Amino acid sequence: MKSLLSLLAITLLGSLPAFGQSPDASKALAAADDARIAAILKADTAALTGMLSDDLHYAHSSGAVDSKAVFLSNLQSGGIRYTGYQPQERKFTFPAPGIALMTGRAHIQAETAKGKMDSILSYLAVWREENGQWRFLAWQSCRLPTETPKP
Repeated sequence: MKSLLSLLAITLLGSLPAFGQSPDASKALAAADDARIAAILKADTAALTGMLSDDLHYAHSSGAVDSKAVFLSNLQSGGIRYTGYQPQERKFTFPAPGIALMTGRAHIQAETAKGKMDSILSYLAVWREENGQWRFLAWQSCRLPTETPKP
C-alpha cells in the first residue's frame, strides 16, 4: 500500500507544472544572463553589483570559490579578465517559487596571473528573485574534456 501511495504521489507531482515556469520567465532570465555576460566581458563591476546577489557563491572551474566582494574585486583589479564567453546551451528550470536553475555549457576564455584559460565548461547556476528582480546567486562549473581527433 505504501509503495502504491508513493507511486501515485510521484505520478501526480510529476504532472504538475514547475513553479513559475513559463516562456516569459525563461526569456527574462536569458536576457538577464546575457546582460551578466556582457558586464563580465567589460569588467563592468557597477552593472554587476546590481545583478549579483549579495549572497553570491561563485565556484570557478579551478576550484576557487569567490564571494560577491572577491569576484567583483578580481574583475576590477584585472586579477581575472574574461576575453570570451559564448553560451552553447542554456536551460532554465524552476524548482520553487523565486528560484531558477540554469544549466548548460559555455565556451569561456579568461586570463589570470596563472595564465590563459580556454575551455568548454558545463555549469549549474542559480538565480533567485530578490525584491522583484532576478539576481545571480550561485555558479558551479567544471571543464569538459577536449575532444581528441579520431585516427
